[in-house]
Amino acid sequence: MSSAFYIPTVNFMGAGCLTQAADAIKSHCFKKALIVTDKVLNQIGVVTQVAVLLTERDIDSVVYDGTQPNPTIKNVDEGLALLKENQCDFVISLGGGSPHDCAKGIALLAANGGQIGDYEGVDRSAKAQLPVVAINTTAGTASEMTRFCIITDEERHIKMAIVDKNTTPLMSVNDPQLMLAKPASLTAATGMDALTHAIEAYVSTAATPITDAVAIKAIELIQQNLRTAVKEGQNLNAREQMAYAQFMAGMAFNNASLGYVHAMAHQLGGYYNLPHGVCNAVLLPHVQRYNAQVSAERLRDVAKAMGVDVEGMTAEQGADSALEAIVALSKDVGIPSGLKELGAKEEDIALLADNALKDTCGFTNPKQATHEEISQIFMAAM
Repeated sequence: MSSAFYIPTVNFMGAGCLTQAADAIKSHCFKKALIVTDKVLNQIGVVTQVAVLLTERDIDSVVYDGTQPNPTIKNVDEGLALLKENQCDFVISLGGGSPHDCAKGIALLAANGGQIGDYEGVDRSAKAQLPVVAINTTAGTASEMTRFCIITDEERHIKMAIVDKNTTPLMSVNDPQLMLAKPASLTAATGMDALTHAIEAYVSTAATPITDAVAIKAIELIQQNLRTAVKEGQNLNAREQMAYAQFMAGMAFNNASLGYVHAMAHQLGGYYNLPHGVCNAVLLPHVQRYNAQVSAERLRDVAKAMGVDVEGMTAEQGADSALEAIVALSKDVGIPSGLKELGAKEEDIALLADNALKDTCGFTNPKQATHEEISQIFMAAM
């Protein structure tokens, strides 16, 4: 079976790499950047830090800091208008998954026209987006290096999954110095998001030897470093190892895709405006319990990567151990135990299940579910 492997052309990793990335940006002879970010990063001076690096290299910039935690169609349209007004020739996304996704949406429309909803689904665009340089400040979503773009449709109350090779950034930057002192809750949520990426990619029907290798290594690094990163926000080594882990998890799911955890979490985020990583963390063990019917051996591998001694275990026992390890890690980093704590309601499950079954991310889940089965998973996660 043939396959393609998508990744940005250049990826800068490690403490202090932001300056190196700025030099690389200059080499492309860009003139003016639209910096897509959020108000917090603007207020605490991170945007200014990047803008100064650009100015020192004779590159102008304008800032759009209106990105919401779950970026919306309105955010994309506002950013696009600012880009056109200022005749920007490239986009810098600065932050976590939300600014990256918003920036991809803006850049895609700048090159292809139309509305962002026109590109929901897989490879719907005709042209490569305007160049995007994605500077990451969290260790979780991997949106800085993927072809996934998730935008909330405010009217339909759903998250649109845009999976398009043309949304792959030109360059990604993971400097752990930008990740220091992030709140423990954000560190936990993004770290569990990365774990979900790695596990869903590993059990995906589109997995390959390449995605398997990076998925397992990502799981190992998350198991070894997430607790420390949450408890010791200034621990540069833990932050750097988590940056590598989330990047490798991104390499895995960017090419093997995902599964029902994301398909279901997108509905919770779109309907209730809930944090994506937390929804993933709560759903992860419940979806994998369902998947264990067909993926027990793979889940035993996950258990081993999470530090479980699986010697002598059957595949089923190993799968159970994986679920226990996932729940233990979630508890240790302070993830809520159920969806009810987040405000989800049982009376909405039928609609949530309807939309989850339409989500592109679910198409590579190892076992295809009925509406009733998806509803049961939602109920179990309540």
